[in-house]
Amino acid sequence: MHGKWIRIIMIMLISLFPFFSYGLTADAASSTFVTKGSTTSKVVALTFDDGADGGNITKILSILKANNVKATFFLTGTGANNHPQLIKNIATATPTHQLGNHSYTHPDFTKLTATQMTSELSKTENLIKSLTGRTTKPIFRAPFGASNSAVLAAVGNAGYTKTIQWNIDTTDWKGISSTAILARVVPNIVPGSIVLMHTGAGAPGTPVALPSMISQLKAKGYKFVTISELLKLPPSGSKTYTVKSGDTLYKIANLYNVTVAALAKANNITNYNLITVGQVLVIPGTTPPPPTTVTYTVKAGDTLYSIATKYGVTVTALASANKITNVNLISVGQVLVIPK
Repeated sequence: MHGKWIRIIMIMLISLFPFFSYGLTADAASSTFVTKGSTTSKVVALTFDDGADGGNITKILSILKANNVKATFFLTGTGANNHPQLIKNIATATPTHQLGNHSYTHPDFTKLTATQMTSELSKTENLIKSLTGRTTKPIFRAPFGASNSAVLAAVGNAGYTKTIQWNIDTTDWKGISSTAILARVVPNIVPGSIVLMHTGAGAPGTPVALPSMISQLKAKGYKFVTISELLKLPPSGSKTYTVKSGDTLYKIANLYNVTVAALAKANNITNYNLITVGQVLVIPGTTPPPPTTVTYTVKAGDTLYSIATKYGVTVTALASANKITNVNLISVGQVLVIPK
């Protein structure tokens, strides 16, 4: 009888332990599946998925700038490889747009292993960081919108706490007209809407529809926000830390020489013991890191002209950055610095 009561007391103590200990480690957390913002305010997030060609990026950026409209771009590694300068242009455009992860090769994530999903995400994140100095975390958009519990678990563990779907699909990728795009968006807009569009040449109606879409939504009283603003997520320019297994809030605060209270406040944490693996924390009092230097390793068949064209720089600037006096003399395996 005594043994039974001892076991009951031990179970109760274990269940209460999280409320009294700073030393608890984080558990894995699934990414939250989001179709729209939970708000009554008239705000809308315009989002653009970038694939291999990015044919309309320049037009889209010009329209957004002219109308002072922020948007969110979900980027692929394939696109970043094919048009790196356009990705840089998105990152440096005004007003400031948000960057998200749309995978590397645009596969159906429901058909991948957790390891394959993590690889797709990390390769894209590393490439975008090398080009722009900015992170795609904490937002991810599943290719084809294909998601399930396994996808959300793997994506969450990789640091992407929000998987962003949409509540308005323009189906612009089908090549439909600007009139058809407007008919899908303007009458169906509600507070917190997330609108799906694409940057590729296969969606020629999008840059045509965009100016009228913006003006009509403004006339309805809507303001344009990024996904992070819509969901009240940490600013993308802040220094962030992705929680790992074994972390505690106290340990992370010590790592960055900030107080636990300040760290909790910056992340709206009310229970210091409740943090999860994959959760992205904003570190208070920090600034964005400088852009990483971009390099290119010369391959067989490369010329200085072809490399300069690939990165949208002049041959002269490329030669100067690498102290090359004869523009015809580069060698396979040579590592070139790409000038800003």
